[in-house]
Amino acid sequence: MEELLTKVQSAFKSAFDIEPRTITLDTSPDDVPAWDSMGHVTLASSLERTFGLTFDVDDLMAMENVREICRVVQSKLGKVEGAHLQ
Repeated sequence: MEELLTKVQSAFKSAFDIEPRTITLDTSPDDVPAWDSMGHVTLASSLERTFGLTFDVDDLMAMENVREICRVVQSKLGKVEGAHLQ
């Protein structure tokens, strides 16, 4: 989870130009002024580039905080790795 969080922090830096260490699993949109509806789209794009994934509407709706972002990304990464194994 630590490596995943580090990459998520990097995506936040890219999306919002903020210090990555300020982003924790407990970070929510209330903690990041630029994380509004348009900021969420910017963050999703940054996360897609960082992890080489694409998110659907359900994924975006589930990403209510950093903990949920990590859960969604981890789930997507598992599906991608599983697809390569078959």
